[in-house]
Amino acid sequence: MKKLLFGVMVAAAVSASAADDIKFGVVDMLMLVRNHPNYDSNKELLTSTDKDYQKKLDSIKSEGETLQSEGKKLAEQIRNPMLADKAKADMDKQLMEIQRKLIGIEQRYRSEAVRCRQDLQDLEGRLLKSTTEDLRKRIAKFAEEKGYDFILDRSAVPFMKAEYDVTDGMLSAMNVDPKMAKGRDEGK
Repeated sequence: MKKLLFGVMVAAAVSASAADDIKFGVVDMLMLVRNHPNYDSNKELLTSTDKDYQKKLDSIKSEGETLQSEGKKLAEQIRNPMLADKAKADMDKQLMEIQRKLIGIEQRYRSEAVRCRQDLQDLEGRLLKSTTEDLRKRIAKFAEEKGYDFILDRSAVPFMKAEYDVTDGMLSAMNVDPKMAKGRDEGK
């Protein structure tokens, strides 16, 4: 809704001030994000963080599997008809304790999985915010240097003439070859 309202305001400003020769351009923010100098390192950080979280979860899962294996062995021993009632009662208590621990491990696993997923989403959000803030500064500098009054995100513009696309200029300002960037963008 904000993008639509902004687009309407820009269109109104353009039509109201057509005599003033307002200069505007459009950029593909997604392409700029994907070609930002921090993109690859951010992606690697997210991947390694995800792997670290997965190791934690695998460790908890392994702990549960080990305990479950102990419980199965104990359950098999309880079925032995030669087992004394006292020993059977003790094994039943042990089995109940194992089941209680398994429930705790399952709850810890779920809780940790939710926390890890949330932490990863938060990290991704912080990295993206940092990247977009940097891109906004770069776009403002580019606009000032090139004399643009407005630079809009392509996703906010339902239609535009190709001549208004300044993405290649922004990529060049970021020291990225636009031809390489487009190939990189299409490959992902």
